[in-house]
Amino acid sequence: MFDSKARVLLVLPQDVLDRARVLAGRATTALKLPVSLQIVLRALIEEGLKREDRAVLANVEAQAHTVRRIRSTPRRGQPPPGPDRRPAGRRPVPGRVREGRRA
Repeated sequence: MFDSKARVLLVLPQDVLDRARVLAGRATTALKLPVSLQIVLRALIEEGLKREDRAVLANVEAQAHTVRRIRSTPRRGQPPPGPDRRPAGRRPVPGRVREGRRA
């Protein structure tokens, strides 16, 4: 079944993980076989990749925007830039004059 394997680290929100665990429990009860969380996640990924609908693409887009927003946020406790704010650039050091811009 698994001729070529790859290891992947998957970071999921707690509520998604909980829903997958519930599905694993239901599958274990219905099938009378042990169904692990890994089996459920693998099946969900495979089935999701087979479907080419707008809901999957919208979810991918939302996650991509979220990751981009998180990565572009400075790590100094500042709030992430909203749609009406520009990300803060490098601020000039007070008292320092850059070459070519002398007043």
